[in-house]
Amino acid sequence: MNKMEAVRPDDRSEDQARTQAHPLTGNEAIARGAWEAGVKVASAYPGTPSTEILESLATYDADEVNAEWSTNEKVAVDVAIGASFQGVRALAAMKHVGLNVAADPVMSQTYVGVNGGLVLAVCDDPGIHSSQNEQDTRLFCRLANIPVLEPSDAQEALDFTRLAFDISEEFDTPVILRATTRLSHTRSPVFTGPRITPEDKPFIDDPNKNVVLPAVARVRHPFVVEREARLQRYFEASPLTRWEKGDTTYGIITNGTSYPYVKEVVPGVSVLKLASSYPLARETVQAFCDSVEKVLVVEELEPFIETEVKAMGIKAEGKVFFPRCGEFSPEVIRAGLAKAGLMAAAEESHEWNIKPILRPPVLCAGCPHTGGYMALRALDARVTGDIGCYTLAAVEPLRAIDTNVCMGASIGNAVGMAKAGTETKPIVATIGDSTFLHSGIPPLIDAVYSDVDITVLILDNKITAMTGGQHHPGTGKNLRGQDAHQVDFEDICRSVGVTWVRVVDSYDLGALYRTMREAAANKGVSVVISNRPCVLDPVKIKGPALRVAAKDCVACQACMNLGCPAITWSDEMYDGHHKVKIDEVACMGCTLCAQVCPSDCVQPVSP
Repeated sequence: MNKMEAVRPDDRSEDQARTQAHPLTGNEAIARGAWEAGVKVASAYPGTPSTEILESLATYDADEVNAEWSTNEKVAVDVAIGASFQGVRALAAMKHVGLNVAADPVMSQTYVGVNGGLVLAVCDDPGIHSSQNEQDTRLFCRLANIPVLEPSDAQEALDFTRLAFDISEEFDTPVILRATTRLSHTRSPVFTGPRITPEDKPFIDDPNKNVVLPAVARVRHPFVVEREARLQRYFEASPLTRWEKGDTTYGIITNGTSYPYVKEVVPGVSVLKLASSYPLARETVQAFCDSVEKVLVVEELEPFIETEVKAMGIKAEGKVFFPRCGEFSPEVIRAGLAKAGLMAAAEESHEWNIKPILRPPVLCAGCPHTGGYMALRALDARVTGDIGCYTLAAVEPLRAIDTNVCMGASIGNAVGMAKAGTETKPIVATIGDSTFLHSGIPPLIDAVYSDVDITVLILDNKITAMTGGQHHPGTGKNLRGQDAHQVDFEDICRSVGVTWVRVVDSYDLGALYRTMREAAANKGVSVVISNRPCVLDPVKIKGPALRVAAKDCVACQACMNLGCPAITWSDEMYDGHHKVKIDEVACMGCTLCAQVCPSDCVQPVSP
């Protein structure tokens, strides 16, 4: 069997036999596949739905896999590229928007190629469960001339990851393994195998390959084009491209997690399952389309395959029946086929026609970010937000954020607002500790260089909280929980020229209000660092619970403005308004409600 072919459990040779299935998520399977492929260096910046890939790799022996968080996705890819230069297999993992951050080295490395296998695991987020957009990584693959592998289940996630390293080295190319939220987080049985240990390759001492000067790039670009043709021929012959023959009334071309939905809804139809949308196995696609009377393309997000098939002169339909937005499901597939007149529409069931009560997203009880945004509301500032838990301050009841674009944009946005010269309110940029290190330092330098009047509020909760509590250079711990150098945010700010820097306890509302007023009155760039650990990650921090003395509550609603999920309305009334009560189990003891209460009715629970 060709070493490049997909390996299923029943295809293994005796020394590689998979004898036991393990319940793995797609992300865990990708990590396992990388480990089995002999990866030695792995890097990432945490981002849902990709976070668990590197966390899973960190559970393997550190002598086998050097796995570590990087400050951002560009750095993660730079690290993986460096390891590839040195002849070892390397992986960088990120979510789809992280690929935007890493675009610069990726676009150059496609010309350079690889030495040791180089794989980028990129997880898209159809349905926008935890992202700021719904972009389709396949478009980026075509832009960068990088082949993409698209597993449809956790078993393929492992198999395709192993194979990606072989393809990378065989064709001298980075390879993108594309997962989606549903694949990344769904658990299913996976047959695993042993780790292979490919021999480390010597560094290729060749500036005409490794150094992308214009003269070198001009020579390498034709190689990239020719490589695309070779990869296309590979996917034509590979069993990865799977033609499942059935009813020829119509045929479906599909890929990724759309495939199992198609098989569930119409198990008897002819299906062409593509393991790669780019480069497209055109001859196989043509033969498949010739074999059926009607061609449908079922793919999530953009009409990537559909456009390519139509460009071949084939009459195919896809997005006219299936949505371009959102995540697919068997129900979506059935509705699309019904719209195409190929099956009966599902009857509407009223048996479970129950609408859930909508609960607006709020910060956790005791979240240290709450105080900062209460202070900003009191300041009546124009606030540029950033990516993190604190983005929830854009909604009621905190409602303190006016803009939010992408990782690290808040400070640059604030600089632009100040330069526009039209804002009458104080301009404040808010950014978390991990995000500040990710991409907040360059715009802070720009703010000082531009000498604008803005305040930067760094919300330091000592962890990357939104993605589940990952360490970063500001926590003093590495991915494996070992001690590491801890950067100092105040030192960083002063080193780039900020002279007005204050550090304040996030739970001290009086100090926060006063400090924010002073910062807003300062000429030039001022930085306030609100400093208090996340109450949930890496360990839950719980102080003495509080309760409301109902007889003293005047139903003023001041504490309700915190948006704390531990505070709710009670049945008791005051002057026609409901009084409040505190869920003592949910209360984290932060005391913010006691600090804003004018009637002093919030007191610690008596022992």
